[in-house]
Amino acid sequence: MRRTIDHRPHHHHLPLLLFFALLALLFMMLARPAHGRPTIRASFFAAYPTAVGTRLDNLPSITGHCGVCHYKFTGGGTRNPYGAAVEAAIPGYPNTDAGRQSAILSVENLDQDGDGVVSKTEILDRSIYANTPTFSGLNATNVSQVTNVDVNDILNYLVPALGGDTVPPTVNVLSPNGGEAWTGGIGQTVTWSATDNLAVTNVDIFYKDGATTAWKQLAKSAPNSGSFTWFVHNTPTPSAKVRVVARDAAGNQGADSSNTAFTIVATPGGIAPTTLRDFIQPGTQPFEGGTHTTSDNCVTCHGGFDAATEPGRNFQGSMMAQAMRDPLFLACLAIAEQDAPSSGDLCLRCHTPMGWMGGRSQPTGGGMILSSDRDGVACDLCHRMADPIYKPGVSPVEDLTVLGLLTPSHVPTNYAGGQYVTDPDPRKRGPFSDTVAPHAVVTSSFHKTGDFCGTCHDVSNPVFTKVGEADYAPGPLDAPPASMDSQQLLPLERTYSEWKNSSYAVAGVYAPDFAGNKADGIVSTCQDCHMRDVAGKGCNDPAAATRPDLPLHDMTGGNAWLGPIIGALFPDETDDVALAAASARAVQTLKKAAVLALSYATEADSFRAVVTVTNRTGHKLPTGYPEGRRMWIHLTARDAVGTVVFESGAYDPATGVLASDPEPRVYEINLGISPGLAGALGMPHGDSFHFTLNDSVYKDNRIPPLGFTNAAFAAFGGSPVDHGGAPTPRYADGQNWDVTSFPLPRTAVTISARLYYQTTSKAYVEFLRDQNTTNNAGLNMYNLWVANGRAAPVLMAADSVKLNVTGVPDGESAPAAPRLAVLANPFGSTLSFRLELSRPTPVYLEVFDVQGRRVARREYGTLGGGAHRITWDGRDQGGRDAGTGIYWTAIRAGETRLVRQVVKVK
Repeated sequence: MRRTIDHRPHHHHLPLLLFFALLALLFMMLARPAHGRPTIRASFFAAYPTAVGTRLDNLPSITGHCGVCHYKFTGGGTRNPYGAAVEAAIPGYPNTDAGRQSAILSVENLDQDGDGVVSKTEILDRSIYANTPTFSGLNATNVSQVTNVDVNDILNYLVPALGGDTVPPTVNVLSPNGGEAWTGGIGQTVTWSATDNLAVTNVDIFYKDGATTAWKQLAKSAPNSGSFTWFVHNTPTPSAKVRVVARDAAGNQGADSSNTAFTIVATPGGIAPTTLRDFIQPGTQPFEGGTHTTSDNCVTCHGGFDAATEPGRNFQGSMMAQAMRDPLFLACLAIAEQDAPSSGDLCLRCHTPMGWMGGRSQPTGGGMILSSDRDGVACDLCHRMADPIYKPGVSPVEDLTVLGLLTPSHVPTNYAGGQYVTDPDPRKRGPFSDTVAPHAVVTSSFHKTGDFCGTCHDVSNPVFTKVGEADYAPGPLDAPPASMDSQQLLPLERTYSEWKNSSYAVAGVYAPDFAGNKADGIVSTCQDCHMRDVAGKGCNDPAAATRPDLPLHDMTGGNAWLGPIIGALFPDETDDVALAAASARAVQTLKKAAVLALSYATEADSFRAVVTVTNRTGHKLPTGYPEGRRMWIHLTARDAVGTVVFESGAYDPATGVLASDPEPRVYEINLGISPGLAGALGMPHGDSFHFTLNDSVYKDNRIPPLGFTNAAFAAFGGSPVDHGGAPTPRYADGQNWDVTSFPLPRTAVTISARLYYQTTSKAYVEFLRDQNTTNNAGLNMYNLWVANGRAAPVLMAADSVKLNVTGVPDGESAPAAPRLAVLANPFGSTLSFRLELSRPTPVYLEVFDVQGRRVARREYGTLGGGAHRITWDGRDQGGRDAGTGIYWTAIRAGETRLVRQVVKVK
């Protein structure tokens, strides 16, 4: 229930209003989940100023932490014993900084963690002990409960030590200790013993796959249980070893390795004999990204206050948030692993970054992924990403530090392939310089650029390298490619490159219906359309400013059907309302993505219908992951009594079948296997859904974006391709539209055209069902497809016309409102419209280019009721040829404004 408050100056009501306001604020504080309060932290350091700058204040893995009081170092959740004592004391003191300091000081003579030393001594006494100040709520027995911190940063600061313990743990690796043969992908038990004069607090586990190769981490800060299940990395070698490093509470460490080498045998099966080495990418590697948190922790402050604009609710509805819950992805992952062992590691890298960086992408089929890893492309990934290509004077200096932590060969050289670099320190990056937050913030212009999005939206199969203008061949297997440049690798998705080589990336395009609050209506970056500017607050702090340019965190694409299904599959992890809202936004995005214009031409004693589809996006239409996605024209012609006399592109919703006919126009990309590779793999050549095995593009007639050139798109593997695999100049440079004509019978009187988009086709979902021999993911996906409307296609655009254009037909009344039809689009020298009026009306025409600049204006005076032919000669106000390209026409007929997008060709 919402109450309206009278804000007029009735001063005698102020005390009552103030009471209700305070009561509402108290209710909000009690209703919100517990989280670290900056006021308590500030009061602690005000009470103990000598602790500022110590480990109680900042740690290498997390600055400004809340670990003095909380087990979770980012705040919230269960408090440690010291935090619980402070929490119990605070209600007895005034709610002021001085009162909070008094409450904190009141518990300083207690030994909350039971280590024999009171808190005051642990925090203040530096004269006797070598390692103070230490954490008053933590000890060697409860340190295993801490999260969101590198535990090694605090191990030496649990118990005050006189001079410090200098005796390291004694470690013995028991297995594998030499001579074993372990198979890649199969779970094996690493065992060890680790003892210490005090206690071993945790262990790290590593392996190496060659005598001179670097150690790769398998586990970090694991309990000293003596055993660890390792799903052996598929890196075949006769020279493998395992190493265990143990630490005690003083930070001393001891280590041991396998006495002699053991063998790793390649994962059996697969059509292509790939290994993990084929899919290793640059960027942050497992265990290098620090400790991450789920989006639920972020929504505590960034959600729950305005569902329409807040970051939290909109992110929760996005497909990015569902990337690891997506049943279509899981079905595809199973096939990928069957076809090319270990290829799933590359898939998991993008769909569950937190699980991948946490080392849980082994086995590569996703069997070790936790429920928390299903958070997908979560807030903590995007807002901790550093620009991998450092730009002096532009990139924050913190990015240079983060890049310096990587092995040089792991520093990415382009924005592609999921090669993200994340800050191990949980500093949140964003585009605004005036952000005030209880956590560390870094201003990063990288987050406003399309390059940021390119990290995950230029995806290649690194097994195949370009060997000709449009030919790819497998490189040496069991090894990464010679170059990670996406222009040299087989394209799976090139949305970023498509945008990068469009007018959007160069100068921007006038598209106010995409641009949100952008005053000039110009969109240029991915974020301008997919995170449009809105007016709102970024967090629930009452003092937070309302921004006119808050990026809406919906990341809406074209998938309008899977969100609610995912909600039903994971009801305890998702928000049904957010998912439904996101699906509705996806439909609206698709409706804005294209313009369809229908006209006709006479042909002998009949007609041809002419359908022009214009791409209004900054990438190909459709774009993205190729398999199962398609867009098509459904055209029907009817005779005088309404009987269908011609139809193309008919779709049966009961079966999911798109009818095959002599004149179909389906926009899609079909990958496949070349004859040469097919012979080597023992498979048929031609179109194929086996995307990890495909080495060829057999068809790509998707409509390019404004600014397209054949040369630029050929460079990154995006050339239009005729069905059969040959590159074709199907689209001329600058052409972002496609024209299709359909022969009509002479009995046709009316024609209608509709443009549909479908995310998941019948052929693809049946492939996932029939080819899966690993698990039931493909069958599950098929059953969900059948039970949920068979991925019902979305109507993007439509138009209809009558074939008689000589005037208002006999017996037809004039329209109640002005009605407009484009007679030929694209047009050459002259653009013609048919305008129908119900009464005499003043009419004029304005023409604008894609940047929103007016090119021409034509006055037609007052036209009488009936049908009229309105023309534009293609010349600007100065009488010069306006040139080829896209234009927006606006015909004003009285109070009605009729807008159409048209294309001028030579």
